[in-house]
Amino acid sequence: MVAHMRSLIFVFLLFLVAHVFPIAKGSSSEQISFNQNYMVTWGGSHVVFLNQGKEIQLAMDKSSGSGFRSKWNYGSGIFHMKIKVPGRDSAGVVTAYYLTSQGNKHDELDFEFLGNEEGKPYTLQTNVFADGKGNREQRIHLWFDPTANFHDYKILWNQHQIVFYVDNIPIRVYKNNRKIGVGYPSKPMEIQASLWQADWATGTAKTNWNYAPFKANFQGFDVSGCQVQSSNDQHCVSNNYWWNGKKFWQLDSTQQRQYEMVKKKYIIYDYCTDRKRYPTPPLECRH
Repeated sequence: MVAHMRSLIFVFLLFLVAHVFPIAKGSSSEQISFNQNYMVTWGGSHVVFLNQGKEIQLAMDKSSGSGFRSKWNYGSGIFHMKIKVPGRDSAGVVTAYYLTSQGNKHDELDFEFLGNEEGKPYTLQTNVFADGKGNREQRIHLWFDPTANFHDYKILWNQHQIVFYVDNIPIRVYKNNRKIGVGYPSKPMEIQASLWQADWATGTAKTNWNYAPFKANFQGFDVSGCQVQSSNDQHCVSNNYWWNGKKFWQLDSTQQRQYEMVKKKYIIYDYCTDRKRYPTPPLECRH
């Protein structure tokens, strides 16, 4: 009973943080239309613009999925999107929101929502690629139903750390450990989002096309990021950008408590603790 009450209190506190306390800079997203910062890249016939372009819906059926990307590349920033993922039976359906560079040895920061059979929870997977090396998956079960309403998913990326947030709650931290030989994303990256079929990745259940078209909705098209024009552009590490300031070099005490609780209650897989896959933990997992 005590453990159950503690769990309820934690979920209530998460709700307060997400819905009562103010969101960080860049929260005027409802006023920014899609076309200001983004463009459709594929599956155009499966894309619907809503609310005068302030919301976009991606669809997927047997013929195609769909996706979009930012018009510019970025070298640092806090990147967010409000997302509502497909409901009902979504096994084999992946909704992705991520940053990625182009070319060989690419960098990438991923949010991937792995669909499931109706009544079973979504899995939210994050991953970090640096110089083409990924395999840094972490997976959580969220403390809410991501199909019922929009929730805010955010990535902080500066020269000190990468933090993945859900409704302002940190769910993952990846520190810059280049000094000990660990790769860290540094290439200019664009923002991408997509809805696609990958039942080989989401589990044993196959996609039930009777529920198609699957639909994911996106809002919040403002971007708090440093635009870059070339791979040699170094101005994005400047502390003149607020997300590079000392406040964002590490989690504060409240965020750290939230992060520890998420790790304790909601993480279902962490590559750092997978001894079958990594008998010797990766270097970044030991620091």
